[in-house]
Amino acid sequence: MARVKLSVGHDLAAELGGDRDAVLEALAERTGVSAYLRGNELTLDGEETALEQAQAMVGELGELVDQGVSVGPQTVEAVAGVLGADGKATDALHDVVWRHRGKKVTPKTLGQKRYVDAIRSNSITFGIGPAGTGKTYLAMALAVAALSEREVARIILTRPAVEAGERLGFLPGDLQAKVDPYLRPLFDALHDMLDADRLASQMDKGMVEVAPLAFMRGRTLNDSFIILDEAQNTSPEQMQMFLTRLGFGSRVVVTGDITQIDLPRGQRSGLVHVMRVLDGVPDIEFVRFGDEDVVRHKLVQRIVSAYKQHADATGEGRRE
Repeated sequence: MARVKLSVGHDLAAELGGDRDAVLEALAERTGVSAYLRGNELTLDGEETALEQAQAMVGELGELVDQGVSVGPQTVEAVAGVLGADGKATDALHDVVWRHRGKKVTPKTLGQKRYVDAIRSNSITFGIGPAGTGKTYLAMALAVAALSEREVARIILTRPAVEAGERLGFLPGDLQAKVDPYLRPLFDALHDMLDADRLASQMDKGMVEVAPLAFMRGRTLNDSFIILDEAQNTSPEQMQMFLTRLGFGSRVVVTGDITQIDLPRGQRSGLVHVMRVLDGVPDIEFVRFGDEDVVRHKLVQRIVSAYKQHADATGEGRRE
């Protein structure tokens, strides 16, 4: 057992000790050290290897704070993942995609940073990976930013109306009320990005459109930022139909998780199919996320990892 004492800046000390030492506790749990903060002095107790990791993470957290990035327990996990991939936290976490009411939307992992860069540099980007990796949320933030900067004239959000293992039956109301349960996650993300009044105004003007995938047929979408969510539940025919809607000045992001296909057994997934068909086509990029890119509760990362290990060992859960 060894001990290291570090002198940390006032801002970093405030972040480490804020919210009942939440960041400090996350650092200690992630590295396996004991951590104590007294004023601007941080004391770390632990094995040599753990101390080296903790010191490296404190250094990265300090750089983030110096650049104005607010840190929390999830930031500790993100920094650990970035360092584990031999990257620098500031390279990934300081790329502010969108700001709203003081909240910054930034990549939290190197995988998310690659995804953001891919969307910015390609006409069509596929984000494929497990739940909690920020596929839809980051794409939504980039779409709102593009609309705000007048890079596009409208945002179009769509997903297939496929039930996730449940039968909702006949739903009451008009068409919008019937499709609302399928599109609700997209509305939730939008409300995180924009004030309600502004969002309502933009939807009334047709600048933001949220619609089922079936509504895309027969259209050519110019000057648009188009996001297809839950794409693992499309058929190959639907995927082809959607991708050929691409018009001039538009950008397309397709997100999905091929381990959570809700199609009837025996029906092929358009997302699995398109991964083979379009692999290597210029101006199209596939970004694959892993469980290390999950930035929800740490238990979600463990659950994703456990299911992946089970699928690899048994072959269960693999479908086309």
